[in-house]
Amino acid sequence: MRAVTPETRSVRLLRVGEAVRHALSDILARGDVHDETLASHLVSITEVRMSPDLRHATVFAKPLLGRDEESVLKALRTNTAYLQSEVARRVNNKYAAKLKFLADESFDEGGHIDALLRAPKVAQDLTGD
Repeated sequence: MRAVTPETRSVRLLRVGEAVRHALSDILARGDVHDETLASHLVSITEVRMSPDLRHATVFAKPLLGRDEESVLKALRTNTAYLQSEVARRVNNKYAAKLKFLADESFDEGGHIDALLRAPKVAQDLTGD
């Protein structure tokens, strides 16, 4: 039996998180959730972070073009029980992870940084003599 080191544990967390992300993406892409809001929006599951005991998963989601983000997150949270059971069925783990849905803010942060870099005051520093 292999020794469990922090490195192998983190690889396992990443691997399981990616499996959960794929399962959720597949469920949403197929339209398996019977919800009007989710049926009318394309939702991207950008990242899943697993807790060290694999019992909790923080799911970062973003609707296409960021439209109706709050209503999409509310629909995901409303259908959490169904999504948890489907993920548990597809991802073979000892425990069914409890899902927690959050908005993915990384796109907004990237846009803000890009806007700052393009600001005239910053641009003049970049083209200095």
